[in-house]
Amino acid sequence: MIDTHCHIDFEDYDNDREDVIKRAQEKLDAVIVSGISEQSNQSVLDLSNKYKGFIYPTFGYHPVSSQNCSEDELNGAHKHLISNIKDIAAIGEVGMDFFYVKDKALRERQREIFTSFLEIADEYKVPILMHVRDCEKKAVNIIENYDNIPYFVFHCFSGSLKTARRIMDKDNCYMSFSTMLCYSKQHQDLIENLDLDYILTETDSPYLAMTKEERNEPVNVVNALNKISEIKKIDLNTVDEITTSNARKIFKI
Repeated sequence: MIDTHCHIDFEDYDNDREDVIKRAQEKLDAVIVSGISEQSNQSVLDLSNKYKGFIYPTFGYHPVSSQNCSEDELNGAHKHLISNIKDIAAIGEVGMDFFYVKDKALRERQREIFTSFLEIADEYKVPILMHVRDCEKKAVNIIENYDNIPYFVFHCFSGSLKTARRIMDKDNCYMSFSTMLCYSKQHQDLIENLDLDYILTETDSPYLAMTKEERNEPVNVVNALNKISEIKKIDLNTVDEITTSNARKIFKI
């Protein structure tokens, strides 16, 4: 089992990060930790160097936190990314978030920043891990302009079944589902209608725990796999084998 998206570099884990990683190592094959800023990206890289062969880094720039960044800040993030391009499993998380952001100018700024990272992924031929909340259809239209990006991952996919089917029409697009599966009927209905060959699993730790009071952690990805097995009436080992194989292919782990 692989948690393909989490943030265990966050300060939420400062008091027990080693214990969290140890619990993950007991159950999982690998954990992918995604950066959300230049500072976070460096923390993720440091963490992956400490736990080589188990933690894999991705470098990103979260759309909500980066939408007001200056050109100097954006260029700095680009340079930091490119200088470490051979050491990361993917670019991400990057994208657009139209759930929290309604202002047209900010949405356009998000699109510009997203496109800037797509261009780097296209130039260096690396996978991209996308946060595209409430704009999944728009994201599908945008990524069709990039032919050299080997894989596109829709992190924590919450789009429509129609959009999901468009994604499955492409050989290099995948949707990642989190522990939200355990309590979200929308996500359960999606999983019921999707092909496992296009599915990845994640936790988005420390977010999306079973209750608002809890802090999520990578080992809980087991709960998502169990729910997929239950919904699709497929043996857990088969679900594990297929989703893990998908992750290994995309992120080369």
